Amino acid sequence: MTRLFLALAFALASVCTLPVAANAASGTAIFAGGCFWCVESDFDKVPGVTSTVSGYIGGSIQDPTYRNHPGFREAEKITFDPSKVSYKHLLDVYWHSVDPTDSGGQFCDRGHSYTTAIYATTDEELKEAKASKQQAQKELGKPIVTEVKKAPKFWKAEDYHQDYYRKNPERYEYYRSACGRNRAVEAVWGSSAYTGIAGH
Repeated sequence: MTRLFLALAFALASVCTLPVAANAASGTAIFAGGCFWCVESDFDKVPGVTSTVSGYIGGSIQDPTYRNHPGFREAEKITFDPSKVSYKHLLDVYWHSVDPTDSGGQFCDRGHSYTTAIYATTDEELKEAKASKQQAQKELGKPIVTEVKKAPKFWKAEDYHQDYYRKNPERYEYYRSACGRNRAVEAVWGSSAYTGIAGH
């Protein structure tokens, strides 16, 4: 009986630790690439990405909102499965989905809130992000203005911003088309542009 009890206890303990192990195996990337609706839509289509959250990052006030986020950028917090997609690949998708040469915003959205940045969550990510910036700049042959730095606190945006492209598909598609995002990305990157439509 004692051996059976110990075996059952061990089995239960192993099961209880599975969610922790699964969670520990996930990775996090935080990218600012203009309108977070578009960044969310693009990265939800990347195999290995398990969740995306729209939010604000980089400012100093507490509890920023869409109407009040001075000094913040719109950004996307991306959770991914490293066994299915690497941080390096996510960086590659990121660069090819934005115009990293634009210091004033992205496409029709102007101002600091819409400028590009990579927020690394670990020292290893910071190293990879800096290396990828050099590679992207070499590929473009132009100076890249995208900031690369360690991530400060990320604040989740209001619920109506989450999954906006799914909740409001017609409005979203009209906005994205009118803003010229796809056309501009293709003008910058040519055939290697990533718009969430062409595979990467």
